[in-house]
Amino acid sequence: MKPAAKRQGAFVLDSHAVLAYFEGESSGAMVRGLIHGAERRRVRLYLSLINWGEVLYIVRREKGEVAGHEVAARIDALPITLRGVDRALVQGAALLKAQYPIAYADAFAAATAQLLKVPVVTGDSEFRRLEAVLDILWTTEEPAAPS
Repeated sequence: MKPAAKRQGAFVLDSHAVLAYFEGESSGAMVRGLIHGAERRRVRLYLSLINWGEVLYIVRREKGEVAGHEVAARIDALPITLRGVDRALVQGAALLKAQYPIAYADAFAAATAQLLKVPVVTGDSEFRRLEAVLDILWTTEEPAAPS
């Protein structure tokens, strides 16, 4: 990604970035900065409904039903636009999933970014496989190689 474009404009958050933010991980610091920028209307943030659902099920599975409801409310309170699912998005995600060994939910984050023509924000090393076709803003300096 071009350095000048790193923190201006619009971005798609993947579930990894959202979870890092909520869990207070060091990789969530960049997400906190982007959210602060969105609160000041300097940045626009998007999250696919598929990735929103992924965050909810992960939190609920790991921390319980109450935590799942709480994280849904916390996301609703953030300056993040939830992007719905339509035919173009599903087709884009399906094409990425067919061409690259990535998780299906990750394909939706990537396809959302492609449709909006904006970078995806992630620390998930699986996205390294998409660097040739996707603008990526890494939440960490050096993501681990994908397994």
